[in-house]
Amino acid sequence: MTGILQNKKHKLLAIYLMPDHAHILVGQNPNISLSATVNVLKTETTKFIKEKGFSPFRFSWQEGFGAFSHSRKELDRVIKYILSCIAFP
Repeated sequence: MTGILQNKKHKLLAIYLMPDHAHILVGQNPNISLSATVNVLKTETTKFIKEKGFSPFRFSWQEGFGAFSHSRKELDRVIKYILSCIAFP
């Protein structure tokens, strides 16, 4: 996911993958819509997981996504929240 986002000129600020969803904080490239970014992430990660055989089960993302915007002032707090999932899943 990091490489996909960097290739699209987004700035990855924090990421944590839960067993059934992902938390990702991105400095969004203003030239690419959020829905296009999510579509590319889902498509490319699904392809990668299938090619590498990382899951013995059929892998797919759920339809849709949730997204939130935050002020610069809130960035540290949001990053800490995402990374706290590592310590307290």
